[in-house]
Amino acid sequence: MDTTIPLSSHAPALPEPEQSALRREIKAAPDLAALQQASRRIQALAQRLVEPMPDAEQLTRMISSLNDALTRRVIDVCSDGFLHADLEWCWISLGSEGRQEQTLSGDQDNGIIFTSINNDEPEQVRAWLLPLARRINEALDACGFPLCVGDIMASNPHWCLSLAEWRERFSLWIIEGDPQALLNASIFFDLRPLYGAQHLAQQLNDWLALEAAENSRFLFQMAANALRREPPLGLLRRFVVARDGPHAGTIDLKLNGAALFIDAARIYNLACGAGASNTADRLRLAATGQRLHPDDVARWIEAFYFIQMLRLKNQHRHYTGHALMHNHVDPDRLEPADRHALQQALRQAQGLQQRLALDYPGSSQGM
Repeated sequence: MDTTIPLSSHAPALPEPEQSALRREIKAAPDLAALQQASRRIQALAQRLVEPMPDAEQLTRMISSLNDALTRRVIDVCSDGFLHADLEWCWISLGSEGRQEQTLSGDQDNGIIFTSINNDEPEQVRAWLLPLARRINEALDACGFPLCVGDIMASNPHWCLSLAEWRERFSLWIIEGDPQALLNASIFFDLRPLYGAQHLAQQLNDWLALEAAENSRFLFQMAANALRREPPLGLLRRFVVARDGPHAGTIDLKLNGAALFIDAARIYNLACGAGASNTADRLRLAATGQRLHPDDVARWIEAFYFIQMLRLKNQHRHYTGHALMHNHVDPDRLEPADRHALQQALRQAQGLQQRLALDYPGSSQGM
């Protein structure tokens, strides 16, 4: 029996004519002001589609694709006149952008990979690239993508590295990294090339796929980190909510919902050496590689995207109410059907974690 699952089980998101018009507008944008206007149109389109479009996979891929186009044009505008014949560089996206899972709200996570044809010292090349990276980060901020509070951006010299330096950094995480270092570094394993010499990112991804798959200690540590975060489910069909702080009485749908699927899928992807970046694609490839059962994968993907859709609807409500968008929901205020579906989705996350613990025995100790 053929158990192959396609990378994307859905057609491109609609409305296609409006997307195409937006892409043309972005491509023709002559300056930052025009790009800011295009960014507002992307946000308006996404907000308008939240309620009538029940398919979070289509919507998040559409948002990510349009944001990719905007980011590439921002880089074009900012790098106009920036010429260096002996230098190749690639802008990489990380985190939700790297996974093509952007919602209506999120900050920047990006970096640069470079190589010098003349073998210039990395510090010399970095000094040349960092001012450009700062311009790009600030322009993206002006277009509605806030600067990363953790400074995981290309303008940070720690994340503007030569190909050799990136390999060295990943080697330290894989071979010698402690659990906390790996937890902090997890989004770097979601890297995706966005602009420039994309073959540099492909080389890094190809090398990373081999290194990660062959290091069982690293995969066990990643699994242990993933299992430290449990689904917020209590007894008698109750939820475990935050007890204090500004979001007391709520569940964080990002950290305590979607991330449970994201973290597990990342591990299976690394174990398979597959090189996919999107969570659903990672799970589908693990099924194709017979690491996971296709029926389980279908349920996990459905649960993951239900939580993503709930995030989108929650962000949309805050947006229309002129409030700061976030990922926290009070389960007692959900519609009964959504409340029940959230319980079921979190139970699917629990099942995925149980499978992860079985595949990496001992990684769940101390949970």
